[in-house]
Amino acid sequence: MILLTDLVHALQQLLTPEEFSDYCPNGLQVEGKGEVKKIAFAVSASLATLQEAVRLQADALIVHHGLFWSKDPYPLVGPKKKKIELLMQHGISLLAYHLPLDAHPHLGNNWRAALDLGFSQLEPFLLQGHKYIGVKAKMTPRQISTLKQQLETYYGHPAHVALGGKSEVSSIALVSGGAHNHIDAAIEEGVDCYVTGSFDERIWDLSHENKIHFLALGHYSTERVGVRALAQELQKKHQVPCEWIELFNPF
Repeated sequence: MILLTDLVHALQQLLTPEEFSDYCPNGLQVEGKGEVKKIAFAVSASLATLQEAVRLQADALIVHHGLFWSKDPYPLVGPKKKKIELLMQHGISLLAYHLPLDAHPHLGNNWRAALDLGFSQLEPFLLQGHKYIGVKAKMTPRQISTLKQQLETYYGHPAHVALGGKSEVSSIALVSGGAHNHIDAAIEEGVDCYVTGSFDERIWDLSHENKIHFLALGHYSTERVGVRALAQELQKKHQVPCEWIELFNPF
């Protein structure tokens, strides 16, 4: 068991010692019970996720995509009203960490993936405000077909690709989620491959015109890395039961 106040403090020290210029509030979004005996983790605070957290009898839910975003309408109606009502009825605290869970140099979606995949010479990549959220790295030279297969195995998702570069690759940049438009930054850095979650029509031409490989492994799949790493970290440090909620999203 951990007190909610202690959990919030521990996460603030771990993920947000400095403020991020983000599109949402990071940290505690809905306050529930004062004592946390079980924590659930998921990518997004969907209604299905919250219903599963209730079924698991979780006291807190930690996600990457929370309930409140800068361009959302203010009225608490429809699905948003149902979600908040469900949290309040069951005393479940909702905590969300968006850019902090992209950027963290050990637990983040990008750095953790690079470490897990055995890449080397990791450096910050893609400045957002005053924080870098991605990572660029070196790897032992390999065929692009081999890298594609390794990424699909790691993320558990087929890759949408625009393979405009050379057959053998040795450098890479990763930015999880909906970051396809940041291919320009990868081109400017001169890396062989750019990996993200989403894709769009214009990426095909940009990839071939600039001789860079582009691989999209799914917004959801590239952003479950950090939340799952955080669950392992909290369970190890605080001995609180942690449950992963896997509600697969193909996008």
